[in-house]
This record gives sequence, C-alpha cells and structure tokens, in this order.
Amino acid sequence: MRPRTRFEQLAMPHLNAAHTLAYWLVRNRADAEDIVQDAYIRALRAFASFRGGDIRPWLLTIVRNAAYRWLSVRQRASNVIPIEDAFSARDPDAKPVLELASDEPSAEARLIGAQDHARVRAALAALTPVFREVLVLREIEELSYADIAMIIETPVGTVMSRLSRARTELRTKLKAMIDKDERHAL
Repeated sequence: MRPRTRFEQLAMPHLNAAHTLAYWLVRNRADAEDIVQDAYIRALRAFASFRGGDIRPWLLTIVRNAAYRWLSVRQRASNVIPIEDAFSARDPDAKPVLELASDEPSAEARLIGAQDHARVRAALAALTPVFREVLVLREIEELSYADIAMIIETPVGTVMSRLSRARTELRTKLKAMIDKDERHAL
C-alpha cells in the first residue's frame, strides 16, 4: 500500500478532532481550517517518521504545534490582539450551538440548553490556553492522560495537575456567570 493511501486511512478519521483542537486554540474557524490543512501537509511529509500505534496523538501534536506556531507568528506581526485579550471579549453575534437531549425538546428546554451551552463555551474560552488545551483534549477529544502528555510534551503528572486546575478555574468562571445572571434576573 502506498504511504499516502496509508496516511489517508489513518489520519482522515481524525480530521474533526484536529479541527476541534485548532479551533479552541485559535478561536477562529477559518484560521483553524488553515492550521489543520498545514498540519496535515506536515504530517503527510513526516509520515515516514510515524512509528505505528495510534496516530491520533501523533497527529494532534502536529496540529497543536502548528496552531502555536500560527499564534506566535500572528502575535509577532502585531496584526492581532494578544490571545488572552481575544478571549475576554465575546462576539455578540455568535450563535450558540444547540445540543439537543431528545428529538422533540420544548422551547423552554431549548432556551435553557442554549444558555447553558453558551455559558460553558464562554467559560472555556476565558481559560488560559494551557488550561483550555488540556480540557479540550481530555473532555472533548477524550484522550488519555498519556496521549495528552505526549501531545503537549509534558509529564503525565503535569497533565493531571493542569486538568485539575483547569476544571477548578472553569467551575469558578461558570459559577461567576451564573451568579451574575441570577443577580440580574427579575
């Protein structure tokens, strides 16, 4: 089997995971698509160095590195605001994505679900990048601690520590949002 065909068989099923990680790191869908395209090209070129096993952590490492390289170039070029500032402001026109619990939810359930989803997305976006990336890799992409450690090039203990701190920070941000909403309620 040709290396390119083998690469496509192994890597293409993880395209959504790659896009999810890139999006949560750069917070722009178009840029995330560019980053994933660049990462897949780099992965294809480096496929000979892939040692077998699960390709997902190897591929997501390349995506992560491409995203951080992109952020670094953008910041050096001074044509965007720092990433921390970008996450402090939300796009008022952004539409929350609904995750429906059943086929026919009530209008009230949809409204509550959309509000909860928007809160979680806003709180996740407000986290620092090192916390956000471990949460995305663990909770959204469901990677193991060992795979995350390989991707972010840190010991497993550091991954566990960052996850703990990220969850605490996420909980704190969500609680502050809920408290603020309750104070402004009728």
